[in-house]
Amino acid sequence: MSHSALVCDVTSALESLLAGRNPAQVVPLALRFVDGYRSITPLEPEELAVLPDLLATRLVTVAVLFSWRARRHPDNDYLRRFETTLWPLLTYLVDDGCDRLRARLRVTETHLDDTALTARRERAFGPALSPLTYDRPLHLVRGEGVWLFDADGRRYLDCYNNVPVVGHGHPRVTDAIARQSRLLNTNMRYLYGSAVELAERLVASMPDGSELDTVLFVNSGSEANDTAWRLATVWTGAGGGLVTRHAYHGVTQAIADLSPEEWRGATRPAHVELFDPLHASRDGTARADVADDLLRASERLRERGQMPAATFVEGAFTSDGILAPPPVYVRALADRTHEIGALYVADEVQVGHGRGGEHLWSFAAMDVAADIVTMGKPMGNGHPVAAVVTRREIVERFAETTEWFSTFGGNPVACAAALAVLDVIEDEDLVARAGAVGSELRAAISAADVPAIGDVRGLGLLTGVEVVDASGGPDPARAAGVKNAMRERGVLVGSTGPLDHVLKIRPPLVFGHEHIDRLVTALAESFVS
Repeated sequence: MSHSALVCDVTSALESLLAGRNPAQVVPLALRFVDGYRSITPLEPEELAVLPDLLATRLVTVAVLFSWRARRHPDNDYLRRFETTLWPLLTYLVDDGCDRLRARLRVTETHLDDTALTARRERAFGPALSPLTYDRPLHLVRGEGVWLFDADGRRYLDCYNNVPVVGHGHPRVTDAIARQSRLLNTNMRYLYGSAVELAERLVASMPDGSELDTVLFVNSGSEANDTAWRLATVWTGAGGGLVTRHAYHGVTQAIADLSPEEWRGATRPAHVELFDPLHASRDGTARADVADDLLRASERLRERGQMPAATFVEGAFTSDGILAPPPVYVRALADRTHEIGALYVADEVQVGHGRGGEHLWSFAAMDVAADIVTMGKPMGNGHPVAAVVTRREIVERFAETTEWFSTFGGNPVACAAALAVLDVIEDEDLVARAGAVGSELRAAISAADVPAIGDVRGLGLLTGVEVVDASGGPDPARAAGVKNAMRERGVLVGSTGPLDHVLKIRPPLVFGHEHIDRLVTALAESFVS
């Protein structure tokens, strides 16, 4: 009996299956065989990666054996079959068949040249796509927990990506997705329990007495905010929107109008008005009357013949520079919104799912009276799923004007992912962990005593670090330099704010006390460099 790696079993069978086949048949037949094999015995990505080359290597071994035997037994027709069946297959694989098969197996290619891949990216996607994060492109191929790995095998501490909220590749989430994918994936025109369970759990997570009791499923935060906008315009009969001066809420046409961070040139939708968010470190302690700027913005809308339908507020003002507003101010914004007859939309896409460190939702931690709550990004830990939670009466009014349906919104696989994320957050106590680790992180950054670091602020595991010049003013160029220098030191952060001078630190919630020193050391060294 001989023993070897599992994937060798596959190559042995493929040799027999593919021998003598027309080259055009090799890849399709191999894929069908591998799919059937994997339906019973799963193969790891590393096994799939070596499969084409291992098949070619086996054929080389067979070639040596057959050639040796053929010389000893020149009259044996069976031994000469290699020349007519296996040799053409080996030639095809060596020429480019291995690359073709590997590409169709969807195995991550780690040997691609970054410069060439960047050029291909630019040709394929054009100039509208957001640019790559770092000056030297980062070619990532794998993630695990708080770590990301590039094509050369180097690992990076991920302190930037908030989508994998429970960590990259969390086994409970990936297993839930794979298991449900193999079982069933349809839509909400059919009855199944996971969608109802997910909706019930989201409703149960809303503040007591909020009357936020009805859920609509979509696929992204942008769609969630788009749906919130539709609900608000139908409920109020108005068409005006109020957002902070540098807000970002999504990419649909309606929500891009409500996202001044993305505006270019003379873009200024007539139905949208901006208000200045409270900057506590600049404006002093929070006073409710600071929210009166919202009333002035509403009045400017009215002067243009627009009545306000909704105020959209993202709980940490992340795009405005991670201003982390005090609860009294955010509550005042909701109060002013209701005074002018509009609905208050709590955009939890970035700060929800426990990132704020006190509650699953930042608006709930601040005791804000929201009319609509939107969530997305981390809801499926990378799998596309999002939701809107609101009052039943708002949805009933909406239903009088339209039938609501999203083909993929609330599908069984998406719900399996979202339920697994909620389970992990609860079972691993990640909300409390985010609060404790985030506070310790900000204290450690402040204690680093780097002159070019200005205000350090945030909530939970969302931290903003202002980069300033000698006069204390914003220094966007140095912020970009620090971000790139940290990348070279194996720590990933981003930047945000109207001037892009605030370093954005928002790691997966499994980021722990043991990671703080590495982050702060890389930060301090990067300022020096």
